[in-house]
Amino acid sequence: MKTAVRALLSGLALSLLLLPQTVTAQGRETIGWGRLFTNDFLGDNHDRWRTGGYVVSKVIGPHWVGDLPTRMGEILEFRFRSETIAPSNLANPAPNDRRYAGVFSAGIHTHFERNGLEMSLGGDMVVVGPVTGVGWFQTEAHKLFGAPVPDLSNELPNHLYPTLLAEAAQSFQITPALKIRPFLEAQVGVETYARLGFDMLFGAVGQRDLFMRDVTTGHLYRATQTPAKGFSGVFGADIAYVEHSGYLPSYDGYELSDARMRVRAGVHWQGERSSIFYGATWLGKEFEAQTDTQVVGSVRLNIEF
Repeated sequence: MKTAVRALLSGLALSLLLLPQTVTAQGRETIGWGRLFTNDFLGDNHDRWRTGGYVVSKVIGPHWVGDLPTRMGEILEFRFRSETIAPSNLANPAPNDRRYAGVFSAGIHTHFERNGLEMSLGGDMVVVGPVTGVGWFQTEAHKLFGAPVPDLSNELPNHLYPTLLAEAAQSFQITPALKIRPFLEAQVGVETYARLGFDMLFGAVGQRDLFMRDVTTGHLYRATQTPAKGFSGVFGADIAYVEHSGYLPSYDGYELSDARMRVRAGVHWQGERSSIFYGATWLGKEFEAQTDTQVVGSVRLNIEF
């Protein structure tokens, strides 16, 4: 497994080096914005572990007609992401619980089709630590709303992780309103893992859209808004083997779970000028001392005036 992950990511690194030679400069426009807000307040209402995050993706490329280009680099996604990772008790963390971590990342990814596979390749610079300002922001927000203030005395120190990410998927259009999409994903960097899973989309909304995958939940969030009205449901699950985690460093004695599992479901609604998505994700244990699993909620609201 270790060798396969590194081989896939080595190929990604080489592809990124060659990317400027494959990008077509003309006919490029902003084809969409993807975004997703995630918080456990919207799930099991506990302030713990993978407690919150926000991702924004600006996507540029040729005018979107519902199909990925065959050339790598024609579609580029500029991804910006923040996340709060915390122990289960913010104010009085247990000695064997995970340490607080503020996370911010910025990166570039490209999406294309090759031999029937939907490919995503990219890299991010992931910053962890007090320098992100995430801990300060959560402290001030919790003071404002009278919630427990996080103890930042044991926050993970500042660290920069260059991170490479690759995904290969294949869509099976069972009916015009039902798509099943198995995928394989691998990453090297802030966390090094190999992941296998699938997603299902049933309904008219989103069948011809371009999706990005959220790092924490695995939910596919829309970057385009092709014409369709009504509801669509989504369901997905995956399992990962994690070799290394900068959020759970081995020098602190953390023992990673043998398998990291996620199960998710959600609903898209799209009207004439507005759309909304809500999804819930069950997250399995990430380390052996973790006392429970958790459920987080994700939402995206788009209103045009």
